[in-house]
Amino acid sequence: MAITDRSDTPDSDIDLTPVDVAGIVSHVRDTYNSGRTRPIEWREEQLDGLVRMLKLESPRLEAALAADMGKPALEGFTTDVGFIATEISAIRKHVAKWAKPRKVRLPMSAMPGKGYIVPEPLGVALVIAPWNYPINLLLLPMAAAIAAGNAVIAKPSELAGETSKALAELIPRYVDPEAIAVIEGDVAVATDLLEQRFDHIFYTGSTDVGRIVATAAARFLTPVTLELGGKSPVLVDDSANIEVTGRRLAWGKWLNAGQTCVAPDYVLVTEKTRDALVDSMRTAFDEFSDGNGTQDNPDFTSIVNERHTTRLQGLLTGHGGTVAVGGESDLDAKHVDPTIIVDPDADSPLMRQEIFGPILPVITVESMHEAVEFVNDREKPLALYVFAEDDEKADELIANTTSGGACVNHVIQHLVPADLPFGGVGESGTGRYHGQSGFDTFSNLRSVLKKPTKMDLKMLYPPYTAKKEKMIRRFI
Repeated sequence: MAITDRSDTPDSDIDLTPVDVAGIVSHVRDTYNSGRTRPIEWREEQLDGLVRMLKLESPRLEAALAADMGKPALEGFTTDVGFIATEISAIRKHVAKWAKPRKVRLPMSAMPGKGYIVPEPLGVALVIAPWNYPINLLLLPMAAAIAAGNAVIAKPSELAGETSKALAELIPRYVDPEAIAVIEGDVAVATDLLEQRFDHIFYTGSTDVGRIVATAAARFLTPVTLELGGKSPVLVDDSANIEVTGRRLAWGKWLNAGQTCVAPDYVLVTEKTRDALVDSMRTAFDEFSDGNGTQDNPDFTSIVNERHTTRLQGLLTGHGGTVAVGGESDLDAKHVDPTIIVDPDADSPLMRQEIFGPILPVITVESMHEAVEFVNDREKPLALYVFAEDDEKADELIANTTSGGACVNHVIQHLVPADLPFGGVGESGTGRYHGQSGFDTFSNLRSVLKKPTKMDLKMLYPPYTAKKEKMIRRFI
């Protein structure tokens, strides 16, 4: 089954020379079957290698991100290099503990005996990463898979061609290349990969491609983790701190030019609060750009390619709303201004498609009750954001909606704590990772019950006398 991505032809000169995908996968599997990846020491060495690579090669990786997307060096370091090094270091610190058998308390009916859960590696994991955070979303799942003792095939996105090339060259220098392979390529290579048998597939990207990945995995009953997207709503209560809310929402659309799976996708707010919120976001965008706009601004990321720029330009027309901020774009520069559109038509493409860009619709509702209904009438989002100074109202809004993750009084920040599992629900994905949840995702949590032979309760065996039945019914 052919795989397609959020874009077609990459805006890079990535080498698309045919790759022996089956041969590479077979070699990596032979390495896994040798038992090489199971020792904790091997896992720790690979994690150390990834951290070392991120620290030593940071300038090259940041330069690659800038070449692919015009990403500011600080933003590239924060979202794709430094933050990842910190989390992988945390995984390395805990991997030995996570890999130990976990004792389980047994009920009286299972005594005497001992019960425990043994985390064991699944085998060979495939990690397919997207272009928007091409280092982050490749290395973090890889680190989780390695920590669990798996061998890994990593497929970076060809749409971030310079970053893909850098990762393909650097990763084998810092980790075991016999057990961890990076395969570059286009859609044909991704399709070929999905024809192979893996023990786990981790895919980050669009919902449409997620369905293709799940279908391909079903052929071998391969478990999948799908980190997808969708339209992540923001509910702004009248009690919200509007100045801070506007600044944080503006930042959520400024970061990576809105090309983030958990970026705020639309805002629900009452008429009482709407205009002040729009003014606050306008002020924040102006402050972020130092009053000079975002065209040619070194602190504002480009759109990944011309196709996506054209797609976003299409969303800027025919929406039926009012452009309150921004609205300008430049195809040649792959640039779209941070834009706020008030009350677009609910059936417009702007409100039906995941925006994945610096455009933010603001929808007027009569109450937060109507806002909750609006959210619940649509597919379950990857993230949901609530802004409210009233804690009870915030808790109520969280309790009456559902999403993969949620954040109160900020956006995107719920991805930062490693102990908060990250993932989607329904159309926005399946499975969790970050911290121990990632380790567990790539592990077979094997249940083991150990029974002694010194005490063999004959009441369990036939013939089932009335006395045995009375005792068994009493204790079970």
